[in-house]
Parts: sequence; C-alpha cells; structure tokens
Amino acid sequence: MTWTFTRDLTAYLAAAGPSVAARPVSDTMLLTTADALERRGPHAFGPADPFFGWWTGADGAVSGALLCTPPFPVLVGALPQEAARALGAALATEPLLAGISAFNARRADADVLAGSWDRPSRCAEENRLYRLAGLRAPDPAPAGRARAATEADLPLLLDWIGAFDQEVGRPGAGSPAALRDRISYGGMLLWEDAGVPVSLASFSRRTGPACRVGPVYTPPGARRRGYAAGVTHAASLAAQAAGASEVLLFTDLADGTSNGVYLRLGYVPVEDRAEVVAV
Repeated sequence: MTWTFTRDLTAYLAAAGPSVAARPVSDTMLLTTADALERRGPHAFGPADPFFGWWTGADGAVSGALLCTPPFPVLVGALPQEAARALGAALATEPLLAGISAFNARRADADVLAGSWDRPSRCAEENRLYRLAGLRAPDPAPAGRARAATEADLPLLLDWIGAFDQEVGRPGAGSPAALRDRISYGGMLLWEDAGVPVSLASFSRRTGPACRVGPVYTPPGARRRGYAAGVTHAASLAAQAAGASEVLLFTDLADGTSNGVYLRLGYVPVEDRAEVVAV
C-alpha cells in the first residue's frame, strides 16, 4: 500500500483516471481540474507546475487520488481510511508536499491530515457538496431572464469574477482564457433585469455524467432580489441540456442564505469538505 507522487499529468491520468472517474460526484473537483489541465495546458491555473498523487491499496488497485495547481490548495479526493493516514505521514516526507500551505479534503480526511501535519493549522472554510435531485423554479420568480454570456461580456465577467474571488478569499486572478473557454460551450450565464446584467452563474464542462455549477455571483447592490436563484436555476437547466445527469455545486456552510436558496431549487446535501491552512 503506497502513495505515488508525480508532476506527470499523463501518468496520473493513466494510473488514477479510472478510479477518479468512478466517483464523479465526490471527485468532481479532481475531474474538472484535470480536464482543464489536459485541454489548456499545465499552467491553466497559474505559472507554477501542478503535481499529482494516487493511492494504491493492498490489492494493487488505485482507490484514491489528489492533485495541486499552486497557488490553490491540494485537492484531496475520496480516500480509504488507510490512505488518509498514510497521506498524513507523507506530509512530512514527500518533497512535492513540502511546500504546500493548504489542502481541501472531505471533513473526516481533513481532520486526519490536520492532526498529522507538522505545521500549526486551522480550518479556513467548510463547504457542502450538493447534487440536484429534482429542479424546482424559484418561487416567487425574480424579475428578468437569463441569457448566455458572449465575448462582448468579457470585461464585465472579469470584473465580477475578480470581485467574487476577493469576497471568498480565492488566490490568483480571473483568467480571460478560462472565461472564454466557458463562453465557448455556453457555460457562462448572465441574468438581466430590464436589459441590465445583475447576476451571473457558470457551470463546468461535463466530465463523465456530471457538471458543476459555480461560481454564482451577484454584485452587492443587486442582492436580495432573487437574481441568484434565477440564474442558478437557468445554469442548472443548461447543465442538464449539456448532457449532465449529475448536476452539482458547492456552498460555504457559513452562508446560510445560499444554502437555503439551493435547497429550495431542489439540491440535496452529499458530503462536507474542509479547507485547512497552515498558520
């Protein structure tokens, strides 16, 4: 039983790809991130080189994986208990893990890793993964309608995604290339009221059976008018139209408003994750 670490995306996909693809809900972030790296190159998320890892169990089968695209946290997929314990030990010995400052894992695995880390740490954020069980329209319906974003909307999208990143404390900067990619398959939607954009929602390319909705952003001056619910409903419909049988999204557990919105739209909780950062 062992962890293998590498900077070779091809090797990671060959070894861990089938195992990750078999868990399209729990491992949604691993799937969409690897897909972006494969299509847009190793620096799709920043100038630093990404790295990857996978767990091989006693039966010789891969049953867990991780990846990291600095400056973002290490994304840890669904793991067997023994893999989480072994990864905790590897935090002190594996050179590729030596420079990390944060990781994102399922709640129980995050607790194991934090307890094994030789650095003081804290839980910076708790997120809940939801899946769509049966889509319901917002009631009451907000004023306006959704439309697909176009290249002409790019300056607005960059501004709003930058504001979203700042609000949630996400590292890096909005990428025109990433936004153009989402525009290219209809994955970026704007909600307009009286012809004026007031909210946005996006969804990932389909990986296997799943798409993931997010980010969703409404500028402060346009909040509490139902626009986020309207555009999220539209993005969920569009993800289904793109062929997704699993439509997913994450929320910050501290944000009671958004969690309530998604429950009313027909999303149901799957599992919780935690982002742990060194202090």
